[in-house]
Amino acid sequence: MTHLLHAHTPGPPPLRLRQLLYRYWFFGWLFHDVNRPGLFERAAAWRHNQQQARWLPTYLRRWAVLTVCSFLVGVLVEHGLGAQALSAVLYVQAILGVTFNAVTSVILLGLKFLPGPF
Repeated sequence: MTHLLHAHTPGPPPLRLRQLLYRYWFFGWLFHDVNRPGLFERAAAWRHNQQQARWLPTYLRRWAVLTVCSFLVGVLVEHGLGAQALSAVLYVQAILGVTFNAVTSVILLGLKFLPGPF
């Protein structure tokens, strides 16, 4: 009988594919804005962000795999098919991946080692 009661409990609505892809590739949705008016709100947001920083290595790995794959496929396309324009698109993706990982690494180090903005 209790399983019937739980069947009607509303849960969070399912995420659309676009939202799932955004959350898979980008981590901005995990963090709170630290530029809040009150000291306690800033401190709470900073603590929240420090706790959420545990997910940043996951995003670093995802982007590292994407970066390496983009570069390798770019090399294969350039040398195997002779398609320089398509390989350039893949190389640009690889450079964006390197940039994303550099910025994410700085954010991770800042959240781990810098004092809060109080």
